[in-house]
Amino acid sequence: MIFGTRAVMEAIHAKREIEKIFVQSGLNNDLIKELIQVAKSNGVPFTFVPQEKLNRLSTKNHQGVICLLAAVKYASLEGIIDLAYQQGREPFLLIVDRVTDVRNFGAIARTAECAGLDAIIMGDSGNAPITGDAMKTSAGALSHLPVCRVKDMKKTIQFLKENGVQIIACTEKANKALYDYDLNTPLALIMGSEEDGISPQLLRDADHLAKIPMKGKISSLNVSVAAGVSIYEAIRQKNYK
Repeated sequence: MIFGTRAVMEAIHAKREIEKIFVQSGLNNDLIKELIQVAKSNGVPFTFVPQEKLNRLSTKNHQGVICLLAAVKYASLEGIIDLAYQQGREPFLLIVDRVTDVRNFGAIARTAECAGLDAIIMGDSGNAPITGDAMKTSAGALSHLPVCRVKDMKKTIQFLKENGVQIIACTEKANKALYDYDLNTPLALIMGSEEDGISPQLLRDADHLAKIPMKGKISSLNVSVAAGVSIYEAIRQKNYK
């Protein structure tokens, strides 16, 4: 963490990899206004929070501003796609939408890295922060697996489609099972939160909706387990078809 308005602005100017900036609600002095402007112009996510949240994050003199540094260096999605095609491979990506549990995110990243995916894509808000806990849960996978943080997921989906990537949203709302789709293509799977699932906009933008069949009395899987099932179904098809 970095504390204090000027220190956080210096971190932005130094191009440090920043997860998010928390600013105390109600602060509106010139220095805070300058910080917000600098964050906006550099595409750094920030949010206003009550002082109590800042105090829970740290007991140090934070001056109303706490910055969480990212545990990874975010990758360029364009670069990931270009590299895959240059190497004669079909891109295989995972999009996480509103997965807020750090342990779930870490477990998903571990599976994705073991399966050889090219990258995980996540929005710049609404997801679990990539902290030391996420790194630990991923068993170090996040040191090897590129993560792409994007500001506009709708534009990102469109970019993937324009580059020949099939988008499949994994959701219990689907009528067709994942196993019935041809996954032996350039592919991006979308996984959503256990509480709210995949956001309606992404469900509309996906090429297809697919479900994992459930035979028991429980109607859904943990998101990290569902990601593992979905990823390895795609791997099975890619390897054996």
